[in-house]
Amino acid sequence: MSIAATTELFALHRTASPVPDDERAAALAAPAFGTVFTDHMARVGWTATAGWSDRRVVPYAPLQIDPATAVLHYGQEIFEGLKAYRHADGSVWSFRPEANAARFARSARRLALPELTAADFVGSIEALVAADEAWVPTGDETSLYLRPFMYASESFLGVRPSRAVEYLVIASPVGPYFASGVHPVSIWVSQDFHRAGPGGTGAAKCGGNYAASLLPQQEAYAQGFDQVCFLDALTDTVLEELGGMNVMVVHADGSVVTPPLSGTILEGVTRSSVLTLLADAGHEVSEAPVVLADLRAGLADGSVTEVFACGTAAVMTPIGRLASDDFDLTVGDGTAGPVTMATRARLTDIQYGRAADQHGWMRRLV
Repeated sequence: MSIAATTELFALHRTASPVPDDERAAALAAPAFGTVFTDHMARVGWTATAGWSDRRVVPYAPLQIDPATAVLHYGQEIFEGLKAYRHADGSVWSFRPEANAARFARSARRLALPELTAADFVGSIEALVAADEAWVPTGDETSLYLRPFMYASESFLGVRPSRAVEYLVIASPVGPYFASGVHPVSIWVSQDFHRAGPGGTGAAKCGGNYAASLLPQQEAYAQGFDQVCFLDALTDTVLEELGGMNVMVVHADGSVVTPPLSGTILEGVTRSSVLTLLADAGHEVSEAPVVLADLRAGLADGSVTEVFACGTAAVMTPIGRLASDDFDLTVGDGTAGPVTMATRARLTDIQYGRAADQHGWMRRLV
């Protein structure tokens, strides 16, 4: 799907004090995830009376908010995550931004926020990347991470949707999400906490879902594990997702299963892309409940050969170990599996322009 973006409507107000070239070069040489930010940010305002207005790209700077700003008290906010990739010819591309725009609108609807048009969503990204193109890194596994977000900006204390909203996009040059690179991670399966419940906000990309995952994530760290995986809130028997990634299970016959989108799981853009690439490669792909007891049995008897997680930040991450209070199992031989790594290579080759984009997923930004 091609969107006619409103890029030209974003007025550019360049910063008078950009990051010096040598400091930017140092940041791009060894980018750490989400710690250094570019010179500018895109911004659009909304009010209940005027709608969306004042599209602009402005210098990156702290936000000034009133202590009574609604988001601080009622958590009415959403966000997205996507990347800009430098191709070998110097051009810069994004991966399926229209899908992120659609999910952003769904999240807004669930949080009673105004829906930003896909044209403005993509336009804001194109305008920001054009202004800060020099920040897009060139190294392997590097990219410019883009973080669009929206928050309730009205100053009031009262439980109702905000009548004023701010939308922004900030950007950060990044390397691999896990400092160790693409290696199998260990997963602690939480049987005490849940990420989301039926009728809740699990399918929306909002901060509250991630805040709810932090304590069980600490529990996982305390047990010596890299990440936490959540079970369903109704039965405590079915895998849902990691704190920030979807999960997939590979069987010995080559079939792949991932938990279905039931309203409690975030519909990942990487998730849907991986499912398409797996099908392209001849794998039988299904969306069906992944019962923990069945997964444990499959790992024990070898009928489950690989488990991996996927998401924008980490792309695809092999899982080498699954454990909880009453079990501790190695996935396969504990190394990254061939299906995981082959699919990851196909996906990143498309994103970085090393392979043909047969599905029309890439959009040129600069």
